[in-house]
Amino acid sequence: MWTYHPKLLAVPVPRYTSFPTAAEFGEDVGAPDFVTALEETRGEVSLYVHIPFCEKICWYCGCNTSVANRTDRVAGYLDAICREIVLVAERVPSTARIARIAFGGGSPNGISPVDFVRLVDRLTLHFAASSPIMSIELDPRTFRADWAAVIASVGISRASLGVQTFSPALQKAIGRVQPTRMIAETTERLRRAGVTSLNFDLMYGLPGQTLDDLRDSLARTVALGADRIALFGYAHVPHLIARQRKIDAAALPDAEARFAMAAFGHAFLVAEGYAPIGFDHFARPEDSLAQAVETGRLRRNFQGFTEDHAPVLIGLGASAICRFPSLLVQNEKNTGRYRAILAQEQLAAGRGIVRSADDRRRGKVIEDLLCRSRAAIDADLREEGWPLLQPYFAAGLCEADGEYLVIAPGGLPYARSIAARFDPYRKDSLRRFSSAV
Repeated sequence: MWTYHPKLLAVPVPRYTSFPTAAEFGEDVGAPDFVTALEETRGEVSLYVHIPFCEKICWYCGCNTSVANRTDRVAGYLDAICREIVLVAERVPSTARIARIAFGGGSPNGISPVDFVRLVDRLTLHFAASSPIMSIELDPRTFRADWAAVIASVGISRASLGVQTFSPALQKAIGRVQPTRMIAETTERLRRAGVTSLNFDLMYGLPGQTLDDLRDSLARTVALGADRIALFGYAHVPHLIARQRKIDAAALPDAEARFAMAAFGHAFLVAEGYAPIGFDHFARPEDSLAQAVETGRLRRNFQGFTEDHAPVLIGLGASAICRFPSLLVQNEKNTGRYRAILAQEQLAAGRGIVRSADDRRRGKVIEDLLCRSRAAIDADLREEGWPLLQPYFAAGLCEADGEYLVIAPGGLPYARSIAARFDPYRKDSLRRFSSAV
């Protein structure tokens, strides 16, 4: 179904979980802007809570995380995030309603179940969150029975497992050894705990990975009944992520092999009855994410594709990002400095960007292209973008339909590259991002 055009995928592009992207954030935006945005918040609000700890660190991982092997450091961080919850909540008007809470990391189950329950209690108390939809990212290697009990008791209904691959050889090559029985046991525990939407994160482009390896991982994922699947391409950037130096770069599949893996994964999962969400996410037809595609309500936020329509997303914790209609703002990334700032009862927001009217307009174009493969393009943006898109038009990857730009089914893997043609910031920072496929 897909044709490989290497020149059209040669330029690294963002994943566009926000627009502008974090690469454009500056230190001229900070806590005062954040406070103003919080005080003006109305309606539905989503929360994201960042827990930057894992019991074991995987070599491929680019997340802001560290080993949870020092109880004093973990305790200090949790104290800081509890202070932040109080400081932020007291500035959010009572008319705002917390509809969703997502816990990510790292691995939230890198902390103790008792500490996690205390964190949930603090959130629900200070934000008056009575019955939010709650989701959590989990590491199967450290998911024990006590954590399953906590998932059930606090009412988490959505979970995402970091699986990556079922191949023992590949697991060893990326520093993430987790036998199939461990993943199956975690899946069973989560289902018994009341999780109704379960995502598996999988990867292609791993060192030494073959199509047979990928087929096996996909088949096992389907057999275990995953409701959602995210099939990511591994981004090897050891100059930015030192732990990736442990991975054998010589064994990595080349760009054409990566493209073939992405195409195979898409075809395999669609044949198994999954609805495609973009080109690298999939969901069972009955899952709310697939239904959002059907109804045209699919969105993008910092967690990726979502059916969440809250105009405000408040991020809590080190490196967490907040999104408001006219502002993006990020907390201090370094956990030590984050703790020090909160110890002084100050908000940790330290960088960001004010979203101009043009940013919001272009952001909608990019989001519509990624979520719906179709976007209305204003006349001035057509004049700017059409010449840049000529190679994509000529290859049949997209077409102009009056004022609309439409991405063809065969153009799905090029969607981010096409969308990037409406991103004026890319002229100065093309090399900060990973491969498009």
